[in-house]
Amino acid sequence: MLPNTIIEAWKNKQPAIVLTTVDEQGMPNSIYATCTDLYQDNEIVIANNYFDKTKQNIDTGTKASVLFITEQGKSYQLKGEVSYHTEGAYYNFMKAFNPVKHPGHGALVLHAQAGFSGQEQLF
Repeated sequence: MLPNTIIEAWKNKQPAIVLTTVDEQGMPNSIYATCTDLYQDNEIVIANNYFDKTKQNIDTGTKASVLFITEQGKSYQLKGEVSYHTEGAYYNFMKAFNPVKHPGHGALVLHAQAGFSGQEQLF
């Protein structure tokens, strides 16, 4: 379970988040994502609507970070392992929040292992 501070901040986040993955050579790739939601107050699920380099990085076992900003301007970053799903609970959850106009090829799940707000480590 994510700390309550992060859960409450997520509820007040601006629409877009920044998702960063890393390729096999260590080169980071960041994208904006708007089709996201918090799964059981524990994991961030991001719809793969138009991943290209991001999907390549997922396939090579990348770790990832998610950066979001609240409506009040406070930033939060979560870092950790990722998994990718094209069926099952995470996929069905993503399909439920992802607008039908987007393809929703799969669901990237960030399993956060560390969380920060600015320099403050929250867990």
